[in-house]
Amino acid sequence: MSLATVDVNEAQIAALGDPITGPSAFSGDFMRFWHLTFNIAKTQWKMRFFGSVLGYFWQLMRPLLLFGVLLVFWTVVAQINKAVPGPPGKYYAVQLLGAIVLFTFFQEATQGAVRAVVDSETLVRKIHFPRLAIPLASVMVALFNLVLNLVIELGFAVAMGVTPMWSWFQLPIIVAILVVLTTGVSMILSSLFVYFRDIQPIWEVVCQVLFYASPVLVPAILVQQHLNNPTLMKLYMLNPIAMLLEQFKHAVINHAVSGAAYYGGYGWVAISMVIVVVLLGLGYVIFSRMAPYVAENI
Repeated sequence: MSLATVDVNEAQIAALGDPITGPSAFSGDFMRFWHLTFNIAKTQWKMRFFGSVLGYFWQLMRPLLLFGVLLVFWTVVAQINKAVPGPPGKYYAVQLLGAIVLFTFFQEATQGAVRAVVDSETLVRKIHFPRLAIPLASVMVALFNLVLNLVIELGFAVAMGVTPMWSWFQLPIIVAILVVLTTGVSMILSSLFVYFRDIQPIWEVVCQVLFYASPVLVPAILVQQHLNNPTLMKLYMLNPIAMLLEQFKHAVINHAVSGAAYYGGYGWVAISMVIVVVLLGLGYVIFSRMAPYVAENI
């Protein structure tokens, strides 16, 4: 091939313009992006209960059934509630249900987001839209469930004798931080699963580890007693989920439960919040780099 021919081919390629890539992660129009994400989530929410006789009732029953099984085991068999010293052990059942509800949201949203992009292959290959709407819709579906379950949790708390407190206004902040954390992790998982299909079973195991490594079943005060090491306890509470669960129990259920800052001070709480922000930013960067090429890699 002569040099002139090469020059002509390069000129023809240059004349075609920049290479065409797929849709980006996020479009410039926030309202259209929000409307798209909400409608995808609403459709997934409705389809989840399609053909079910009891419908949305099952969404309320799932955490309640899990709560009932765990409550019987941990109060009748293990008697964890009696092991908690003094006032922090009061309303253990309500604390357990609240922790299950919050952790179930994190688990449901992240596990749903793992396969979200791949399972939307038909849409991804045929329709031009911001890809970030897919994992965010999974988080939003889980958020719908969380709102319903929190209503049950607050009603159960009042029925068990918990008095409504001004600190209940911290609940939206706690939920918002949990949503940010969950969104960041969901973006990372949905991106990685496009290339590495082992992510799904690995994350299922990680979720189980996080469940038992967070103060869901065992209150943090008992963990502190068994660790008997301030540094290890600080590292334990560095887990954003552990920090949020303890603050939820303190603010919403029982002020005798130590808040998030008790075990390491506000400095460690700030570090935990930095982890949340870093995960969100990292998730967005990874997903943004993957989004234009997702159709060809599914």
